[in-house]
Amino acid sequence: MTSDVWLPIPPAEFQELPEGLNYLFWDGDQEFPGDPADCAVYVVPYMKRQPVKVRPLEGMRNVRLIQTLTAGVDDMIAAIDLVPPGVLLCNARGVHEASTAELALALTLASLRGIPGFVRAQQREHWEGGFHPALADRSVLIVGYGAIGAAIEDRLAPFEVARVARVARSGRASARGPVLPLTALPDLLPEADVVILSTPLTDTTRGLVDAEFLARMKDGALLVNVARGPVVDTKALLAELESGRLTAALDVTDPEPLPAGHPLWQAPGVLISPHVGGPTSAFLPRAKRLVTDQLNRLVNRQPLRNVMLTTGSTDN
Repeated sequence: MTSDVWLPIPPAEFQELPEGLNYLFWDGDQEFPGDPADCAVYVVPYMKRQPVKVRPLEGMRNVRLIQTLTAGVDDMIAAIDLVPPGVLLCNARGVHEASTAELALALTLASLRGIPGFVRAQQREHWEGGFHPALADRSVLIVGYGAIGAAIEDRLAPFEVARVARVARSGRASARGPVLPLTALPDLLPEADVVILSTPLTDTTRGLVDAEFLARMKDGALLVNVARGPVVDTKALLAELESGRLTAALDVTDPEPLPAGHPLWQAPGVLISPHVGGPTSAFLPRAKRLVTDQLNRLVNRQPLRNVMLTTGSTDN
């Protein structure tokens, strides 16, 4: 049985990796650290483009676990047929909730309170006052109520929002109140002052925020996207931004990276951050804890956390 573990963090930086495995460092360099056929566990390099992440998969004939360091696994699912049946694909639930929720709140506050305009005025050395909406007394709709969506609501709680509505793929109860299914969106959108997207990218959510979705949002509402770019129809969003009816704060875009000259850069009422929801000082210690825990579970034949699918299974 193969025992190579490919890590995108140098093995020496971990404190308690289980013994009996052969740890190799690979962060997406051109040269592989060993034969992909000997890799039993592949921890996917972080903040690399999809072609880099999936490049070794075809040769990983004996891999048992693919562990991402991202919450979303859509880029790996697109190439998962390259590996044999029985491989577990796990995501990084527990790693990015704090950082991504912080950014969702920061983008919301910055957009509502006009921070981008203040920065531009400062650069011109111009004292530019004005009246801006507060987050207090606003109605917020969170679309995608997994761990990140719940963490966003935790951070909204002290800001005296009027209401938080929660939507996920299917309805359920949560500690803070009911989570409604996606089918409830048409009734919820007209009531929301702020719509925060934190849903994974799936066949269901790709293009979810289309012209019809946006048209149901109330005049002057803010769309915040910390999910994935393709959740939003960029052309439809541009039309609403250019009309001045909606504003947006986007940590992710479609296409991504957003190329120079793209009209989204100069659209009125938009704040863009370059997909930085996860990479903060909070990432590395949480990522190390997750990887260490998963490897210990694997060695001790315990159930793994965050299993998104098993290749070749009809239950996925």
